[in-house]
Amino acid sequence: MNFKTLLLLLLSVGSLAEEKKPNVIIFLVDDLGWADISLRGAPIDTPFIDSLFKEGMSLDRFYATPICSPTRAALMTGRDPMRLGMSYSVVMPWMNNGIHPDEHFMPESFQAAGYQTAMVGKWHLGHSQETFHPNSRGFDDFYGHLHTEVGYFPPFANQGGIDFQRNGKTITDKGYETFLLAAEASRWIENRDTEKPFFLYMPFIAPHTPLEAPEDLLIKYANLKDLRKPTRSASTDRIRSLSMTPSARPIYAAVVDALDQAIGQVLATLESEGIDEETIILFSSDNGGATYGGGGGDNYPLRGGKGETYEGGIKVIAALRWKGHIAPQTNFSSIMTMMDVFPTLAGATNIPMMNTKKIWGRDMWSAIHGSETIPLTKEVFFASETPNYGQFHTTVFNEQWKLVQVISSSLMEVNVNNQLFNIDDDPNEYNNLAADYPKLVELMAGKIRKWRALHPISGIRAQLVPPPGWRAPKDWTSYTIPINELQDDASLGFGAHAHQILDYLIKDHGRIIYDCKPTDWERGKCKAPEKPHKHQH
Repeated sequence: MNFKTLLLLLLSVGSLAEEKKPNVIIFLVDDLGWADISLRGAPIDTPFIDSLFKEGMSLDRFYATPICSPTRAALMTGRDPMRLGMSYSVVMPWMNNGIHPDEHFMPESFQAAGYQTAMVGKWHLGHSQETFHPNSRGFDDFYGHLHTEVGYFPPFANQGGIDFQRNGKTITDKGYETFLLAAEASRWIENRDTEKPFFLYMPFIAPHTPLEAPEDLLIKYANLKDLRKPTRSASTDRIRSLSMTPSARPIYAAVVDALDQAIGQVLATLESEGIDEETIILFSSDNGGATYGGGGGDNYPLRGGKGETYEGGIKVIAALRWKGHIAPQTNFSSIMTMMDVFPTLAGATNIPMMNTKKIWGRDMWSAIHGSETIPLTKEVFFASETPNYGQFHTTVFNEQWKLVQVISSSLMEVNVNNQLFNIDDDPNEYNNLAADYPKLVELMAGKIRKWRALHPISGIRAQLVPPPGWRAPKDWTSYTIPINELQDDASLGFGAHAHQILDYLIKDHGRIIYDCKPTDWERGKCKAPEKPHKHQH
């Protein structure tokens, strides 16, 4: 071999090494509180979660929506859940909603870039039609549950119907749910194609209610005292004080301990496979901790918790680790949201995003990689109507000001409670300045109203009980309608010939035409498609 050939070979090998893509793992945990790891003083053993913060970067101002389905929609699409019709509520078992098949999901871009993709855990983004199913949204493999609250021990059911599957086939695996997910993720990593990078999404059910834990962990935390401080949310603190049941804190601690062990198993698998330095890991909660009676979470010193738009409900615990690329024990103080994850991971891995619709999210990778601050150039909006039908918790905020608006409606009246905070000076929301800045309150409230007008009128709302007489299936796998049994086109619904006029007349009640642009509907120019376009999977 001559020198020129050797040089070309070395350059070729170097080029291949440079082009090698990192793996990606997203650990999304369910209802974990801001203060619920030992690194932040919690009386719970969480060495493996702690290690992600110690070996990586703490995302100190990372925001999710107040409840889980909207957070998952924002994560998967980079889009505002309000536009998707997925802002106010979670997908309940008796609902037939999901994310519109025209929306592009993050794993689809990774799949197109040559990644092998898998999801292990809780979906909660639609179950009634195969078009909403994980395997139709970019995941090669799906192991887990379509719903939430399936329990931590078999038979893993929701409303009495079995909800445990692998790629559309019902399974009967036995064991503690959190540990089953870890075992499956480890198995999938070990059996992957080592010539290709992977994208693994692990949305745990833990520590969501109803809480259950292995016996040894129940014993370990049996005598744990509940020393949590008030949340400063009137409804939550009132429920806590009126609770007739023992504190959920001990069993919650046991559930979180088990969660940490499961994450530790996956981290150990990365090490044994020799790929821990080749893998980007994002760890986050889907919303603030459930601090009400039965929840057991703690968001102190943040105010409020799950379901609310105080900081305790939306500013969530999060860390990002990529050894050799992100300095250990660092902090990122810029505001980042769940909508930023898709473009940021695409930026970190240098893969093209295949979405065609405009996303809200921003690529934060260069700022994260350089430990630099990046200004927030547009306001953030969140909302929730869960758990009380007709009571909306909303917010809009920028880097300085935040308006929390609680809107309670009945058949005869609407009450609006505005609370204004300077979150730059008062990040834990002690001082309501609404009376001092009425014009600012009016301006920000108007922005919330216009933002809420983007919600499709048939987007999901709070429905804590099913329609009268509704029955659950015996097996949720059989409930999903296969694609070949569905019509080719998305339905436009009633009155399709008059959609443009109706959409204009309805104004701020919501949108009839899906994903209508505000600049268009204000001028009456929103147009429904002349005929539905076919969506291919």
